[in-house]
Amino acid sequence: MSTVTFNPLSRLSSQPWSALDGLGPVVSEALARILSGDPAERVLDRTLRAHRELPREGRQALKEAVFNVGLWRRRLAFLLDSEGASPPQLLFALLHGLGGVPAREAASWAGLEAPVPLRTGEPPSLALRASLPDWLADHFTRELGTEAEDFCAHLNVPGPITLRVNPARLSREALAARLASEGVATRPGSWSPLALQVEGPRPNLYGLASLREGLFEVQDEGSQLLGLLVEARPGETVLDLCAGAGGKTLQLGAAMADSGRLMAYDPDAERLDRLQQRASRAGLTRVHVLRTPPAPGLGVDRVLADVPCSELGSLRRGPDLRFRLSPDVLSRFIATQRDILARAADAVRLGGRVVYATCTVNRAENQDVVADFLRARPDFRRVPPGAGWLPEACVQDGFLFVTPHRHGTDGFFAAVLERAEAVG
Repeated sequence: MSTVTFNPLSRLSSQPWSALDGLGPVVSEALARILSGDPAERVLDRTLRAHRELPREGRQALKEAVFNVGLWRRRLAFLLDSEGASPPQLLFALLHGLGGVPAREAASWAGLEAPVPLRTGEPPSLALRASLPDWLADHFTRELGTEAEDFCAHLNVPGPITLRVNPARLSREALAARLASEGVATRPGSWSPLALQVEGPRPNLYGLASLREGLFEVQDEGSQLLGLLVEARPGETVLDLCAGAGGKTLQLGAAMADSGRLMAYDPDAERLDRLQQRASRAGLTRVHVLRTPPAPGLGVDRVLADVPCSELGSLRRGPDLRFRLSPDVLSRFIATQRDILARAADAVRLGGRVVYATCTVNRAENQDVVADFLRARPDFRRVPPGAGWLPEACVQDGFLFVTPHRHGTDGFFAAVLERAEAVG
């Protein structure tokens, strides 16, 4: 039985479901594509573009219907007692079974001629309650024990929109005032001194002059903590070894006060191109993009290795992500992670620092990779993360570990490793 006090279903009762009247066929067409494997974000974007005439409430109801049927599909199938239910039936089960809409209205808005019978009572397993594949629910139970139910419940609501101030341009307080003048209400983050969380309806951030001026970036608060753990300082040589499009690279550059040497590598050339554009917007001039992997012996002061992973910590960011994974994802990246961590170690100088990080909840990719590395490299030692500034609530067993149910962030793990001045 569930012991969680947080109820991810509560938000369903406050949606403008009546705006779905007449939209049943549109929703069903979008759902059919998602249930057949098309990425939900892409399907939703195309659907909204094809129906630009919809009023605000209609767009909101359509988005919520598509998002939540895609997300809750397993629990809805349980309610319907059918694994082969049609999109209109699934939508009816969402509206009536989970959203509390009266049966006749729910059937009409879903495009059904009449209501269909639904089971009552709570689903008997975590996988059904949280609408997860069985293997994934089992994995979270092994990893989190009694906290698994709460963790999975928090995966079933959208994550907050979190911004990171560019401290090279202005303070967090000044950014909050600027955003307020642009109609965006925010509040300070709970863990990162750089974070602001957007309050109220989702704004069009990309239409704001403050973003075009490089005053902030959209970045989860847990991700910001990874960048802060590097503790990059002005004048140092720093390497971001898995830079992606550069959110944390820009954070490191601001911490270095646009001085020293900041190198960024990623195997995706298009991402590096976007990084260069974003660095220019943020006013950073010392970012050096590497088009080939860094050679051993660079002697850098600090390395951030935010490695590719199973990404189980960010499942709340998309309604269909959990259903597009297979069990092999739990081990698929381990060889790559070990290789990247070894490269990071070879690049850092004596006395330098490596931050190994993932956005997953999987001991095999987190603690086990670090333990194997330390056995192979006695010239490195693990040190407490964020000593003196990181809240104790963000530390578990000497690692950074933050999750949606404990911290309101995506799930992140990090280890801070220092290269000893001498061995033996």
